[in-house]
Amino acid sequence: MDIFKVVIQKLSIFKSNSAVLVPVVIGLVGVLLLIPTQLMSSKLKKRIESESVSKIGQSIQSLSKKAVSSEQWKKEQERQRDYASDANEIALLAKRSTQRELLSYKIFPEPQDKSQFTFVDFGKRYCAALEALVTGINGRDCPTEVELSRALEKSSGRSGDSRSQSADFYTGLLMKSSRTSHGTRSNIEDTVVDEICRQRAESASAYATPVDMSGYKFWREYKYESGINEAVKDCWYYQLAYWVLEDVIDTIGAVNSEAGSNSVLTSPVKRLIGVYFNLGGSGVAGSYGGQGQSGKAGPKKASADRPVYILSLEKAAIDPYTGRCCNNDIDVIHFNVVVIVSTKAVLPFMQQLCSAKEHKFAGFLGNEREHIYKHNQITVLESDISSISKEDREDSYYRYGDEAVVELNLTCEYMFNKAGYEEIKPASVKEAQKPEEKTKKKVGR
Repeated sequence: MDIFKVVIQKLSIFKSNSAVLVPVVIGLVGVLLLIPTQLMSSKLKKRIESESVSKIGQSIQSLSKKAVSSEQWKKEQERQRDYASDANEIALLAKRSTQRELLSYKIFPEPQDKSQFTFVDFGKRYCAALEALVTGINGRDCPTEVELSRALEKSSGRSGDSRSQSADFYTGLLMKSSRTSHGTRSNIEDTVVDEICRQRAESASAYATPVDMSGYKFWREYKYESGINEAVKDCWYYQLAYWVLEDVIDTIGAVNSEAGSNSVLTSPVKRLIGVYFNLGGSGVAGSYGGQGQSGKAGPKKASADRPVYILSLEKAAIDPYTGRCCNNDIDVIHFNVVVIVSTKAVLPFMQQLCSAKEHKFAGFLGNEREHIYKHNQITVLESDISSISKEDREDSYYRYGDEAVVELNLTCEYMFNKAGYEEIKPASVKEAQKPEEKTKKKVGR
């Protein structure tokens, strides 16, 4: 109660001084209105500044400096045209990579002459082409037992009859040792053999023969027996094989040429053991077995060792990390190449094998203006390196020089662009490439 009395007493002052009350109240109201007015005026000022004509003008002027030119659409059109041109160029390069020279222009897509002589002629061309490839890289084989015997006989003939008996003796030892895989030789015999073998190595850039390449034996012994469709398919698949073999031989020649070598003893790539398309497994004809001339694994039959299209990954002999098989755009085959190289040449050989190479093309009739195109169709899928035993009888006549050497076994993928050669692909081959139709069995109730 005392507090209320004090308040009343204070208010009584205004009663006695009523003239002062009005200005005080007005002053208090003014102070209360001044604060929001200042706040509102500040916001209004900022809004006016942001929405003023001068501010908008400055913004427009700034944007005008960044404005797109009225001719920009022409630049964009040109850029899109370049993109399209690049895409078309890539497609054209892919197509040209498979447009290659043919061994015969009389067979694909359908033989002009359906007699057996057409296919015999293809076989002769195939063998001659492989022989030319080997000659082009100065490839030769090691001396055979017959050559060694003849060399000894020739050497003895030059020195007269006094050495003929000795030569016959050494020849007899050679022939005997060749028939006995675990036989021993005399020091004199080893010296004679080693000198002859070394001379052969010095005269060749690499050990290579057509016999070591797929199809040579097949076409050398070819007989027209299975009808025209099968004969055309043989020609087609071995045409593909020749393109692969050509790249392999060119790789050997390029690696050795870069090293400036004309002798096996100094060449990085010492020997071509073989090129095979017969990798085994379901979907691939045949399997490895038996031995070739070099004693290494080779196809059981020459007729089985031809390329096959990888129609599905399930039927491939290996599981390629590329995941590629035949589809609407590409054809894929797998092959195996085995070489003996110096340890320093393992990676250079693989890189060269997968590098771009040039080829000539004058149309699939061979009557157009010749062009030079490039192709790069090989991918290494698997590699295996093993040591070489100089005690192995199969290698006893080979001389590799002083460098450490290894046997390099590569499983590779070769890719063809369908648009590049579809116009000449035989109908029988196209039919074989069609996917198998899965028939649905009706289950009765």
